[in-house]
Order: sequence, then structure tokens, then C-alpha cells
Amino acid sequence: MLKYCSVGSGSSGNCHYVGYKDTNILVDAGLSGKRITTGLKDIDIDIKTIKGIFITHEHSDHIKGAGIISRKFNIPIFANIKTWCSMKDKLGDIKDHNMKVFENDKTYSLGDVIIKPFSIEHDAADAVGYNLYSENDEKISIATDIGCVTDNIRKHLYKSKLVVLESNYDPNMLMMGSYPYSLKRRVMSDTGHLSNEDAAKFCVELINKGTESILLAHLSKENNFPELAYETSKGILTENDIIVGQDVKLDVLSRDEVSNVYIAK
Repeated sequence: MLKYCSVGSGSSGNCHYVGYKDTNILVDAGLSGKRITTGLKDIDIDIKTIKGIFITHEHSDHIKGAGIISRKFNIPIFANIKTWCSMKDKLGDIKDHNMKVFENDKTYSLGDVIIKPFSIEHDAADAVGYNLYSENDEKISIATDIGCVTDNIRKHLYKSKLVVLESNYDPNMLMMGSYPYSLKRRVMSDTGHLSNEDAAKFCVELINKGTESILLAHLSKENNFPELAYETSKGILTENDIIVGQDVKLDVLSRDEVSNVYIAK
């Protein structure tokens, strides 16, 4: 059974743990090395057992701790070539054997976990989401920092037992907030972030395609709050005759706290 846990999720830092059998990996390491180490310890995972860090894109809230963790514990970092070119100088010195390059939309294996990075729309060099599979084809997916839901995202997220999905902002809070107009436009663009309502509408699609657990992620500190993200999704699911707690498990990942460990089976 695939295991998932969020060490932290939000506009100030993101780090996801995935484990299967004897293989433990991270998707992103956008928190301090100390916080990631402590967060993993909270769920009885020794950071020395992490076999790889898979990067979605080069923004600091996704790579902040990757360099120090790689150097301290000799852990490889995986990313596509455009992301490597954009983040290498931000990570510090990484040993050559720990610089791993993949191609989007191809399938790889690391230990017992099968990993497929897939292209998403975001204002980064070449951002990706991830499908993660067990040997029995159990599947979980991580898709944050998505400005819009594309056909490619649909193709890769459908039939996932568990989906970590961005629900970044509430449009009214964003428009009434302190961001300059240029930043507001960037957040709302097709290469920006996904709103609560758009995430909720996509949740309906996912559930109809077999998803059993949805974890709302990457909430904006300034333009959202957990109760609003949750109630927006719950409301739209209810309008579509989907009962939270019965037809789907719906949770919101915390910015500051380690989540529960979720099992995809």
C-alpha cells in the first residue's frame, strides 16, 4: 500500500512524503532541512532512508531545503533539464552523481516506487506533477501550482486513489487583498494558481473517475484559509450529489503541521 504524508503545504513551503515497501521518497523540499527532518521523524521516517527528492519546479517554496538535504545525507535530486538549469545555482553544490535528469511524461522506477512526471501549466521553466504507483498499480497523484486543468492533467490524475490538488486562493480575497494588480493577474492566469472553486469543480471529475481521497493543498497564506477551501469544495460536491465522508474523503493540508499518514489501497 502506498503511503502519503504532507510535511508542509502552502505558499510558504511544500514537501510531500511518499512511501511503499522499503522505498521512501520526497516530492519537493521547500522547507528548511531541519523542519523536513523533524517532520519525517514525527511519522517514524528516518531522513537517511529517503532514496530521492523529486522536484516539481524551481520556485523557492519547492526547493528551499533540497540542496542541504542532498549534501548532508547524500540523497539524489530528480528534475527535468529545464528545471535543473533554473534551480542549480539556487541549490548550492550538488554532487554530480546526485543530479538526476528525467523527461516529462515518461515512467521511471526508484526502488519499489514507480514514478511518472507529467507536464502542467505554471509560470516556471518546465513544471510537473507526479503520478506514483505501487507494483499493484495503486496510484496517487500530486498536482499543485497549476494555473488551469488541462487535458494532460486530467489524463494523468483520473483513476488515482488519492489526489493532492491545489486549492490556492479565493478570488474575492485575492481581489480585495494587498497584492499589486500585476501579481493578482499572475495568480489568476492560466499559468498561475488554481482557485478554490476551480479545484472543487475538478474534484467532481476526479471522484467520478475513481478517486477516493482528495487533499486540498498549497493554500495561499494571504488569499485563502482552510475552512473556506474545504467548504467551497464540500458545497460543490454536495450540489453534485457527492457526500463527503461517504463518497470521498476530503481534507485540507496544513501549512505548518505534518499531516496524517494516508494510505492508498
